[in-house]
Amino acid sequence: MAETTPGSGLEAALREALRGIAEPSGGRDIVTAGLVDSLTVRDGMVHLALLADRSTAPAMEGVRARAEAVLRRVRGVLNVSAVLTAHRAEAPPAAAVAAGLLPGVKHIVAVASGKGGVGKSTTAVNLAVALAQAGHRVGLLDADIYGPSLPQMLGVHVKPTIRGDKMVPLEAWGLRAMSIGLLVDPETAMVWRGPMVMGALQQLLGQVEWGPLDVMVLDMPPGTGDAQLTVAQKLKLSGAVIVSTPQDVALADARRGVRMFEKTHVPVLGLVENMSFFCCPACGHREELFGHGGARREAERLGVEFLGEIPLLLDIRESADAGTPIVASAPESVAALAYQALASRVWAKLGLPVGAGPRIVMD
Repeated sequence: MAETTPGSGLEAALREALRGIAEPSGGRDIVTAGLVDSLTVRDGMVHLALLADRSTAPAMEGVRARAEAVLRRVRGVLNVSAVLTAHRAEAPPAAAVAAGLLPGVKHIVAVASGKGGVGKSTTAVNLAVALAQAGHRVGLLDADIYGPSLPQMLGVHVKPTIRGDKMVPLEAWGLRAMSIGLLVDPETAMVWRGPMVMGALQQLLGQVEWGPLDVMVLDMPPGTGDAQLTVAQKLKLSGAVIVSTPQDVALADARRGVRMFEKTHVPVLGLVENMSFFCCPACGHREELFGHGGARREAERLGVEFLGEIPLLLDIRESADAGTPIVASAPESVAALAYQALASRVWAKLGLPVGAGPRIVMD
C-alpha cells in the first residue's frame, strides 16, 4: 500500500484532528500556522514532523505530545511517530532508513513473542549461535530495551569500545552482539518513555559498526506495542520467528504477534513451540507440563509454518545463566539439535543455500 496522498481520507482526518491543537502562542491552530512540516501515512503508520527552532522547541514539545495523542485516537491509525524538526524535509521511505541503519546486513530476522516469559531471548541467542556454527556471518541485537538479557546469556560484561563515531559490537560464540545492557549498570531499572526507547533502538542499529553480515537476529521486546511497530516500520525485515509455549494463554498472544507482522507486511517465517515437553534426566519419563502441540495447531490455523519444538530442560537454563548457550556448551544434546534444526529451517526459509557464506572472521 502506497503512502496516502494529500486528498486521501485518512490524511484528511488526521489534518482535521490537528486543527484542534493551537500553536504555543494560543492563536491559530498548528495547521493554519504552517507548523506541520510533513504528514505521511503508510499502512496505518503515521509520521508527523512539526517545525520548531531552538527558541520554540521547549514550548513545541508540549504541542508535539498533544498531536501524537490526538492522532492515535483517529480511526485506522496503528502507530504515530511525531517529531520536531528545524528544517523542511520529507520523511525518508522505510527502505531507505533500513539501508542507512544496517547497510551491510543481507537479512534481518526478528525473534518475537506476544508476551514475556516464553523463552524468546533464549531462542534468539541459540538460533544466532547455531547460524554462526553453520558458517554464516551473524549479528545478534538485543532490542529488548526494558529487560536486556543478552549480556548474561552470552557471558559478555564489558562495555563496547568506540571506533571513530561508532561502537564496536562484542564478539562471542562466533557472532557479533550488542545490547543496551552493555551500556548501563545491570541493576538500573529501564524506566523510559516511548521516544527514549525509539532513540535507543536507533542508536543500537545505526551507531554500531556491524560490518557485513549474512543475517542479523533481532531479539525483539515482548508484546505488540510502539517499539515492535517502529522496528517493523523502520527496518526491512526478511521475516519473523514467533516463539510461544503450548498453552492457550500464550498462543493467544502469539496470534497477536503474527497479526502485527502481517499488518506491517513482514513475512512470518513460522512458529516455535518452546518448553514443549519435559523429559526426566534420571528416568527419561516424558511429561507435557504446559500441554503439547498447541503451537503446531495454531500455525496450521494461521497458515504459517511450524518450525519445531524446543524441550523444557534444566541444561538450557543453566547454560544461559552461565553465559554459554547450549548449542555451544553441549552441541550434541537434544536441545542443541533442536536449535540447530531451527536454524537450518530459518536459513532455508530466507531462500539461501544451506552452508552459504563464509564463517565470520573477527578482527
